[in-house]
Amino acid sequence: MERRLFRTLDARPSDDSMIKPGELVDLVEMTPLTLADRRIYNQLIAHAWEKIDQGVEHVINKRELAGNHNGYDRVGESVERLMAAIVKVRVVRDGKPAIERVQLLGSNTEYETPDGQLRYEFPAKLRRIIRESTIFARLRLEVMFALSSKYALALYEMVQKRGNLTAVTHEEFSLREFRDLLGIPKGRLPIWGNLHQRAIAPAVKEVTALSDYEVTVEPVKTGRKVTGVRLAWSRKDTESVHLVWNELQRPRVGRKARLAGIVETVDFVLPALPNGAMPLRANTLEEGRRRFPGYDIYHVEKEWRDWSAGKEPPRNADAAFLAFFAKYAERHPL
Repeated sequence: MERRLFRTLDARPSDDSMIKPGELVDLVEMTPLTLADRRIYNQLIAHAWEKIDQGVEHVINKRELAGNHNGYDRVGESVERLMAAIVKVRVVRDGKPAIERVQLLGSNTEYETPDGQLRYEFPAKLRRIIRESTIFARLRLEVMFALSSKYALALYEMVQKRGNLTAVTHEEFSLREFRDLLGIPKGRLPIWGNLHQRAIAPAVKEVTALSDYEVTVEPVKTGRKVTGVRLAWSRKDTESVHLVWNELQRPRVGRKARLAGIVETVDFVLPALPNGAMPLRANTLEEGRRRFPGYDIYHVEKEWRDWSAGKEPPRNADAAFLAFFAKYAERHPL
Protein backbone atom coordinates (compact mmCIF):
# COMPACT_ATOMS: atom_id res chain seq x y z
CA MET A 1 0.00 0.00 0.00
CA GLU A 2 1.34 3.42 -0.96
CA ARG A 3 1.93 5.64 2.05
CA ARG A 4 -0.08 8.87 2.15
CA LEU A 5 2.05 12.00 2.12
CA PHE A 6 2.01 13.73 5.50
CA ARG A 7 0.93 17.31 5.05
CA THR A 8 1.44 20.26 7.35
CA LEU A 9 -2.32 20.58 7.85
CA ASP A 10 -2.29 17.10 9.40
CA ALA A 11 -0.11 18.37 12.25
CA ARG A 12 -1.96 19.24 15.45
CA PRO A 13 -1.12 22.16 17.71
CA SER A 14 -1.12 21.71 21.48
CA ASP A 15 -2.00 23.95 24.40
CA ASP A 16 1.56 25.32 24.48
CA SER A 17 2.63 25.12 20.83
CA MET A 18 1.54 26.11 17.33
CA ILE A 19 2.20 24.84 13.81
CA LYS A 20 3.76 27.10 11.18
CA PRO A 21 4.15 25.93 7.56
CA GLY A 22 7.78 25.74 6.52
CA GLU A 23 7.16 28.00 3.54
CA LEU A 24 6.14 30.78 5.94
CA VAL A 25 9.32 30.24 7.95
CA ASP A 26 11.79 30.49 5.06
CA LEU A 27 10.33 33.57 3.46
CA VAL A 28 11.90 36.86 2.41
CA GLU A 29 10.31 40.11 3.55
CA MET A 30 10.10 42.72 0.83
CA THR A 31 8.68 45.08 3.47
CA PRO A 32 10.43 44.99 6.87
CA LEU A 33 8.36 43.65 9.77
CA THR A 34 8.89 44.17 13.49
CA LEU A 35 9.10 41.58 16.26
CA ALA A 36 5.54 42.49 17.28
CA ASP A 37 4.36 42.03 13.67
CA ARG A 38 5.88 38.55 13.50
CA ARG A 39 4.39 37.51 16.84
CA ILE A 40 0.92 38.77 15.92
CA TYR A 41 1.09 37.02 12.55
CA ASN A 42 1.96 33.75 14.28
CA GLN A 43 -1.00 34.25 16.61
CA LEU A 44 -3.31 34.84 13.62
CA ILE A 45 -2.05 31.61 12.02
CA ALA A 46 -2.49 29.64 15.25
CA HIS A 47 -6.00 30.97 15.89
CA ALA A 48 -7.14 30.15 12.34
CA TRP A 49 -5.40 26.78 12.08
CA GLU A 50 -8.46 24.49 11.93
CA LYS A 51 -9.79 26.33 8.86
CA ILE A 52 -6.71 28.18 7.65
CA ASP A 53 -6.84 26.64 4.16
CA GLN A 54 -10.46 27.66 3.64
CA GLY A 55 -11.74 30.92 2.21
CA VAL A 56 -13.49 31.96 5.41
CA GLU A 57 -13.28 34.91 7.77
CA HIS A 58 -11.56 34.25 11.09
CA VAL A 59 -12.43 36.14 14.26
CA ILE A 60 -10.12 36.88 17.20
CA ASN A 61 -10.41 39.23 20.17
CA LYS A 62 -7.87 42.05 20.01
CA ARG A 63 -7.06 41.47 23.68
CA GLU A 64 -5.46 38.15 22.70
CA LEU A 65 -3.17 39.94 20.25
CA ALA A 66 -2.31 42.83 22.53
CA GLY A 67 -1.27 40.62 25.45
CA ASN A 68 1.42 42.16 27.63
CA HIS A 69 3.50 43.34 24.70
CA ASN A 70 1.38 45.65 22.57
CA GLY A 71 -1.28 48.29 23.05
CA TYR A 72 -4.51 48.07 21.04
CA ASP A 73 -3.31 50.83 18.72
CA ARG A 74 -0.16 48.87 17.97
CA VAL A 75 -2.21 45.82 17.04
CA GLY A 76 -3.84 47.86 14.29
CA GLU A 77 -0.47 49.16 13.12
CA SER A 78 0.89 45.61 12.92
CA VAL A 79 -2.15 44.42 10.98
CA GLU A 80 -1.65 47.23 8.46
CA ARG A 81 2.02 46.33 7.99
CA LEU A 82 1.09 42.66 7.54
CA MET A 83 -1.52 43.60 4.92
CA ALA A 84 1.04 45.69 3.05
CA ALA A 85 3.83 43.12 3.36
CA ILE A 86 4.85 41.32 0.20
CA VAL A 87 7.02 38.25 0.77
CA LYS A 88 8.89 35.83 -1.48
CA VAL A 89 8.12 32.16 -0.82
CA ARG A 90 10.00 29.23 -2.34
CA VAL A 91 7.66 26.57 -3.74
CA VAL A 92 7.57 23.79 -6.33
CA ARG A 93 5.35 24.33 -9.37
CA ASP A 94 5.01 21.77 -12.17
CA GLY A 95 7.90 19.87 -10.60
CA LYS A 96 10.22 22.87 -10.77
CA PRO A 97 11.47 25.19 -8.00
CA ALA A 98 9.84 28.61 -8.15
CA ILE A 99 9.35 31.80 -6.17
CA GLU A 100 5.88 33.13 -5.46
CA ARG A 101 5.30 36.68 -4.26
CA VAL A 102 2.30 36.86 -1.99
CA GLN A 103 0.63 39.05 0.62
CA LEU A 104 0.72 37.76 4.19
CA LEU A 105 -2.75 38.96 5.16
CA GLY A 106 -5.96 39.73 3.31
CA SER A 107 -8.77 42.14 4.04
CA ASN A 108 -9.93 42.57 7.64
CA THR A 109 -12.25 44.49 9.91
CA GLU A 110 -11.15 45.90 13.26
CA TYR A 111 -13.80 46.92 15.77
CA GLU A 112 -12.71 50.18 17.40
CA THR A 113 -13.60 49.36 20.99
CA PRO A 114 -10.59 48.20 23.08
CA ASP A 115 -12.24 44.84 23.77
CA GLY A 116 -13.43 44.49 20.19
CA GLN A 117 -12.70 41.87 17.57
CA LEU A 118 -10.49 41.56 14.53
CA ARG A 119 -12.08 39.74 11.60
CA TYR A 120 -9.49 38.67 9.03
CA GLU A 121 -8.76 36.32 6.14
CA PHE A 122 -5.76 34.95 4.27
CA PRO A 123 -5.21 35.52 0.51
CA ALA A 124 -6.13 32.65 -1.82
CA LYS A 125 -2.57 32.10 -3.11
CA LEU A 126 -1.25 31.90 0.45
CA ARG A 127 -3.96 29.37 1.36
CA ARG A 128 -2.83 27.25 -1.59
CA ILE A 129 0.78 27.31 -0.36
CA ILE A 130 -0.36 26.25 3.12
CA ARG A 131 -2.58 23.51 1.69
CA GLU A 132 0.33 22.00 -0.26
CA SER A 133 2.93 22.35 2.51
CA THR A 134 4.61 19.17 3.80
CA ILE A 135 7.23 20.66 6.16
CA PHE A 136 6.49 22.70 9.25
CA ALA A 137 7.92 24.17 12.42
CA ARG A 138 6.37 23.52 15.82
CA LEU A 139 6.81 26.70 17.85
CA ARG A 140 6.53 26.77 21.62
CA LEU A 141 4.44 29.79 22.54
CA GLU A 142 6.47 30.51 25.68
CA VAL A 143 9.65 30.70 23.63
CA MET A 144 8.04 32.84 20.94
CA PHE A 145 7.07 35.47 23.51
CA ALA A 146 10.34 35.19 25.45
CA LEU A 147 12.64 35.99 22.52
CA SER A 148 13.55 39.67 22.50
CA SER A 149 14.41 40.37 18.84
CA LYS A 150 12.90 39.58 15.47
CA TYR A 151 16.24 38.08 14.42
CA ALA A 152 16.10 35.63 17.32
CA LEU A 153 12.49 34.71 16.50
CA ALA A 154 13.36 34.16 12.82
CA LEU A 155 16.34 31.99 13.76
CA TYR A 156 14.24 30.00 16.26
CA GLU A 157 11.66 29.26 13.56
CA MET A 158 14.38 28.18 11.12
CA VAL A 159 15.84 25.75 13.65
CA GLN A 160 12.43 24.38 14.67
CA LYS A 161 11.65 23.67 11.03
CA ARG A 162 14.94 21.86 10.45
CA GLY A 163 15.35 20.14 13.81
CA ASN A 164 12.67 17.59 12.97
CA LEU A 165 14.53 16.35 9.89
CA THR A 166 16.12 12.93 10.13
CA ALA A 167 19.93 12.71 9.88
CA VAL A 168 20.31 16.41 9.03
CA THR A 169 22.12 18.61 11.54
CA HIS A 170 23.34 21.57 9.49
CA GLU A 171 22.65 23.64 6.40
CA GLU A 172 24.67 26.22 4.48
CA PHE A 173 23.29 29.47 3.12
CA SER A 174 24.73 32.27 1.06
CA LEU A 175 25.25 35.38 3.16
CA ARG A 176 22.56 37.24 1.26
CA GLU A 177 20.07 34.39 1.69
CA PHE A 178 20.73 34.16 5.43
CA ARG A 179 20.33 37.91 5.85
CA ASP A 180 17.03 37.73 3.99
CA LEU A 181 15.72 34.85 6.09
CA LEU A 182 16.56 36.70 9.32
CA GLY A 183 14.73 39.75 8.00
CA ILE A 184 17.74 42.10 8.03
CA PRO A 185 16.89 45.11 5.82
CA LYS A 186 19.08 45.79 2.80
CA GLY A 187 21.87 48.20 3.57
CA ARG A 188 21.81 47.54 7.31
CA LEU A 189 24.89 45.93 8.92
CA PRO A 190 26.72 45.39 5.60
CA ILE A 191 30.04 44.40 7.25
CA TRP A 192 30.28 40.82 8.54
CA GLY A 193 31.81 41.81 11.87
CA ASN A 194 28.98 44.20 12.66
CA LEU A 195 26.36 41.79 11.33
CA HIS A 196 27.67 38.98 13.50
CA GLN A 197 28.15 41.07 16.63
CA ARG A 198 24.87 42.97 16.57
CA ALA A 199 22.41 40.54 14.98
CA ILE A 200 23.61 36.95 14.56
CA ALA A 201 25.53 36.33 17.79
CA PRO A 202 22.80 37.74 20.10
CA ALA A 203 20.15 35.71 18.25
CA VAL A 204 22.21 32.50 18.50
CA LYS A 205 22.81 33.04 22.22
CA GLU A 206 19.14 33.66 22.94
CA VAL A 207 17.80 30.78 20.84
CA THR A 208 20.31 28.38 22.38
CA ALA A 209 19.39 29.55 25.88
CA LEU A 210 15.60 29.34 25.44
CA SER A 211 15.02 26.44 23.04
CA ASP A 212 15.64 22.68 22.98
CA TYR A 213 18.61 23.04 20.60
CA GLU A 214 22.23 24.04 20.76
CA VAL A 215 22.68 26.39 17.79
CA THR A 216 25.78 27.67 16.02
CA VAL A 217 26.27 29.95 13.03
CA GLU A 218 29.76 29.90 11.51
CA PRO A 219 31.07 31.98 8.59
CA VAL A 220 31.85 30.34 5.27
CA LYS A 221 34.62 32.11 3.37
CA THR A 222 35.65 32.40 -0.24
CA GLY A 223 39.28 33.43 0.06
CA ARG A 224 39.27 35.97 2.88
CA LYS A 225 35.72 37.19 2.28
CA VAL A 226 32.71 35.85 4.18
CA THR A 227 30.25 34.73 1.52
CA GLY A 228 27.99 32.39 3.46
CA VAL A 229 27.13 30.83 6.81
CA ARG A 230 26.78 27.32 8.18
CA LEU A 231 23.80 26.92 10.51
CA ALA A 232 24.08 23.86 12.77
CA TRP A 233 21.78 22.51 15.48
CA SER A 234 21.79 19.61 17.95
CA ARG A 235 19.14 18.58 20.45
CA LYS A 236 19.98 19.18 24.11
CA ASP A 237 20.16 16.47 26.73
CA THR A 238 17.55 16.11 29.46
CA GLU A 239 19.26 18.29 32.07
CA SER A 240 19.81 21.10 29.59
CA VAL A 241 16.14 20.99 28.57
CA HIS A 242 15.22 21.29 32.25
CA LEU A 243 17.41 24.37 32.53
CA VAL A 244 15.54 25.92 29.60
CA TRP A 245 12.21 25.12 31.24
CA ASN A 246 13.43 26.68 34.46
CA GLU A 247 14.56 29.89 32.74
CA LEU A 248 11.26 30.27 30.91
CA GLN A 249 9.42 30.20 34.24
CA ARG A 250 11.57 33.00 35.65
CA PRO A 251 10.75 36.71 35.17
CA ARG A 252 12.26 38.41 32.13
CA VAL A 253 13.87 40.99 34.40
CA GLY A 254 17.55 40.09 34.62
CA ARG A 255 17.40 37.50 31.84
CA LYS A 256 19.96 39.24 29.67
CA ALA A 257 22.42 39.22 32.54
CA ARG A 258 21.68 35.58 33.35
CA LEU A 259 22.26 34.56 29.72
CA ALA A 260 25.53 36.49 29.75
CA GLY A 261 26.56 34.55 32.88
CA ILE A 262 27.26 37.63 34.97
CA VAL A 263 24.81 36.95 37.79
CA GLU A 264 25.11 34.47 40.62
CA THR A 265 23.17 31.26 40.07
CA VAL A 266 21.44 29.11 42.68
CA ASP A 267 21.19 25.35 43.03
CA PHE A 268 18.95 24.04 40.30
CA VAL A 269 15.97 21.82 41.04
CA LEU A 270 14.54 19.85 38.15
CA PRO A 271 10.99 21.12 37.65
CA ALA A 272 8.20 18.66 37.04
CA LEU A 273 6.54 18.56 33.64
CA PRO A 274 2.75 18.38 33.27
CA ASN A 275 1.20 15.20 34.69
CA GLY A 276 4.25 14.74 36.90
CA ALA A 277 6.13 13.16 33.98
CA MET A 278 9.87 13.39 33.54
CA PRO A 279 11.15 14.44 30.10
CA LEU A 280 12.25 11.86 27.58
CA ARG A 281 15.87 11.58 26.56
CA ALA A 282 16.73 13.38 23.33
CA ASN A 283 17.86 10.15 21.69
CA THR A 284 14.45 8.60 22.45
CA LEU A 285 12.75 11.21 20.29
CA GLU A 286 15.34 10.61 17.57
CA GLU A 287 14.66 6.86 17.80
CA GLY A 288 10.94 7.55 17.44
CA ARG A 289 11.60 9.57 14.29
CA ARG A 290 13.79 6.78 12.90
CA ARG A 291 11.26 4.00 13.57
CA PHE A 292 8.19 5.94 12.48
CA PRO A 293 9.20 8.53 9.86
CA GLY A 294 6.64 11.11 8.82
CA TYR A 295 4.90 11.49 12.17
CA ASP A 296 4.87 14.70 14.21
CA ILE A 297 6.97 13.52 17.15
CA TYR A 298 5.82 16.27 19.50
CA HIS A 299 2.14 15.61 18.86
CA VAL A 300 2.64 11.91 19.56
CA GLU A 301 4.53 12.75 22.75
CA LYS A 302 1.63 14.95 23.90
CA GLU A 303 -0.84 12.14 23.10
CA TRP A 304 1.26 9.77 25.21
CA ARG A 305 1.42 12.18 28.15
CA ASP A 306 -2.35 12.78 27.98
CA TRP A 307 -3.00 9.03 27.83
CA SER A 308 -0.70 8.31 30.76
CA ALA A 309 -2.04 11.13 32.98
CA GLY A 310 -3.27 9.71 36.27
CA LYS A 311 -1.66 6.33 35.66
CA GLU A 312 1.25 5.00 37.69
CA PRO A 313 4.51 6.32 36.19
CA PRO A 314 6.33 3.65 34.15
CA ARG A 315 9.68 2.33 35.33
CA ASN A 316 11.18 3.17 31.96
CA ALA A 317 9.47 6.20 30.44
CA ASP A 318 11.49 6.02 27.22
CA ALA A 319 10.56 2.41 26.52
CA ALA A 320 6.94 3.13 27.41
CA PHE A 321 6.80 6.03 24.98
CA LEU A 322 8.23 3.98 22.09
CA ALA A 323 5.73 1.20 22.79
CA PHE A 324 2.90 3.74 22.76
CA PHE A 325 4.28 5.21 19.52
CA ALA A 326 4.18 1.78 17.84
CA LYS A 327 0.49 1.33 18.74
CA TYR A 328 -0.25 4.92 17.74
CA ALA A 329 1.29 4.32 14.29
CA GLU A 330 -0.86 1.19 13.87
CA ARG A 331 -4.02 3.14 14.71
CA HIS A 332 -3.05 6.19 12.62
CA PRO A 333 -1.29 4.94 9.47
CA LEU A 334 0.11 7.60 7.15
